[in-house]
Amino acid sequence: MLRLAALAVTSALAAAAAGPLPPLPLGRLLATPDRLTIAMADTGSHRLDREFRLECDPVGGDHPWKEQSCARLDQLAKKGKDPFAPVSPNEVCSVQYGGPATAQITGTWHGQRVDSTFRRTNGCEISRWDELEPLLPPGRS
Repeated sequence: MLRLAALAVTSALAAAAAGPLPPLPLGRLLATPDRLTIAMADTGSHRLDREFRLECDPVGGDHPWKEQSCARLDQLAKKGKDPFAPVSPNEVCSVQYGGPATAQITGTWHGQRVDSTFRRTNGCEISRWDELEPLLPPGRS
């Protein structure tokens, strides 16, 4: 019994001498994971006209370019851009048609809910789509 008490005191002293433990990264542990579902249609490729999953930090899912897609989203976020923001209704857009491709992106990114539709119906929408490449494939039709 005395040995057990001496062991407990020695262990407590050793822990105290080592200093306090570093704080746990609770912010990241409690944060909602970055998970997106990308449903694409009319891209001109039966291989891409389907639903993909993308997870970032850590990278995962079945998206064909997951590492590059997560890197692109991080790059846009570091520039202070919301990659899923719609085109402003005040934006003047060129009249051009980039094809029938559509993409619906839903999920969570940086703790925010995402529910965004992408089309290639005018110059602004084409630029918005192209900015997310490779998350969204080149939509040239």
